[in-house]
Amino acid sequence: MTESTMIEELEKEGKLIYSNHGTSMMPLIKQGRDLVVIVKPGGRLKKYDVPLYRFGNSHRYILHRIIKVRKSDYVIRGDNCLNKEYGISDSDIIGVLSKVIRKGKEVSVEDTGYRIYSRFWHFIFPVRYVYMRTRRLAGKLLRRAGLRR
Repeated sequence: MTESTMIEELEKEGKLIYSNHGTSMMPLIKQGRDLVVIVKPGGRLKKYDVPLYRFGNSHRYILHRIIKVRKSDYVIRGDNCLNKEYGISDSDIIGVLSKVIRKGKEVSVEDTGYRIYSRFWHFIFPVRYVYMRTRRLAGKLLRRAGLRR
């Protein structure tokens, strides 16, 4: 979907429903399985919100979680990512996640289970970081040794 189509759909319908591409928000959102419902933001976003935003000057849009709210911007990271993104401002954001649709069932960001998940997933980041770095290093070593492609 193009940028203008996404913005037009949000303006016209008040929401945007689409299938996410990529793995940066796993395990919450799985490509090919889940649909996301994006709505226009109703003001300043909060920690744990998941905005759809323009990445730099490109026409690429990304859906990642806010991990810190600063005075004039946000610090954002995908649930399945190690690196933070800085300098994402309100003008970069076109919408915010309101629901995930999985196997026909809607999960709202207001649901207790979702709220527990988002906080727990953020809380265990240090453990996930060590695991992901160790896994990447092990893969690199196995490839160098010719034991893995």
